[in-house]
Amino acid sequence: MILVSACLLGHRVKYDGGTNTHDLILRYHERGQFLAVCPECFALLPVPRPPMELCHVTGAALLAGKGKAVDRNGLDTTEYLLTGAQKVLKIAETYEIRTAILKESSPSCGVHVVHTGDFDGRKQPGMGVAAALLTAHGIRVYSEADLTQALLEQLLREDAAARRPS
Repeated sequence: MILVSACLLGHRVKYDGGTNTHDLILRYHERGQFLAVCPECFALLPVPRPPMELCHVTGAALLAGKGKAVDRNGLDTTEYLLTGAQKVLKIAETYEIRTAILKESSPSCGVHVVHTGDFDGRKQPGMGVAAALLTAHGIRVYSEADLTQALLEQLLREDAAARRPS
């Protein structure tokens, strides 16, 4: 199985109740190799909810106990992000996941960039909390921005090959 951010598969889990549906991923969804996850929903955050951002830190820093995340109203959401990341890791371990495709810029799932915490649209280099935790445990993470048809087909082939009985 390949972990995929649920919003990319059309699930209405985005902070505003919307989706980030990704057409290429949807075209391959019927193969049954994707496992939808949303760290923020797994942390029991409601949909919709105020947007959250990491405050001038990365997910790795949050995992190390440095910095915090807040929502637009100033509520500290650090523990929610940490809880959601731990739950996604547990699922990944249970299903022996080796690869994840996650939503870029998300405080949980961002792979290359996350928002700065100023709620002004600016982004900073770094991973979200779940992406950083998965990476730290040897799981390859890609963002939807990384995907090409060739890459997605390669990831699906690798996953299928890893699941074949010896």
